[in-house]
Amino acid sequence: MAAQTEESDTAREQIKAEQDVDQVRQRAARDQQRLDSGAATSPKDLENLQREIASLAKRQGDLEDVVLEIMERRESAQERAAELTERVASVESKIEDATARRDAAFESLDGEAATATKEREVIAGTIPADLLKLYDKLRAQQGGVGAAKLYQRTCQGCRQELAITDFNEVRAAAPDTVVRCENCRRILVRTSESGL
Repeated sequence: MAAQTEESDTAREQIKAEQDVDQVRQRAARDQQRLDSGAATSPKDLENLQREIASLAKRQGDLEDVVLEIMERRESAQERAAELTERVASVESKIEDATARRDAAFESLDGEAATATKEREVIAGTIPADLLKLYDKLRAQQGGVGAAKLYQRTCQGCRQELAITDFNEVRAAAPDTVVRCENCRRILVRTSESGL
């Protein structure tokens, strides 16, 4: 936007500078015509006309230099605007691509979530109601994770190693007993990798 504004500003500036050059040219042409026609008869008038024509020629040269400088700035602004427009188009294309990939990922995740929900309902039907209620309560309190794997004496929910007394209690508990982490209170899932 800034580059396009700069380009349009320099375009207006160029038009104004070219109009100034035109005015000087027209005035110089009128003075030259007056000089050539012999309308000015006194030597003083002739001298003044020649001086004014010379002054106008210098002024015209200066204004033409200004026009050239403005044209260079305008060309530079046009190139920058074109480059930025191209970059914007590239970024917009990348955004569209990322949006399409995101939407596809959401669709895939929604499908996986639906499948997981159905599987959970089947598994939840086989779990005692009081244990399921405890799990759901812990899950709500612990950011969605109500049970964690016990791996090498470490709770994978809070990443804390169990104290030796707590670990010995877990080791002594019957396989069907619900054991919990003393640090985060999640249900501990015991496996062959628990270090028991």
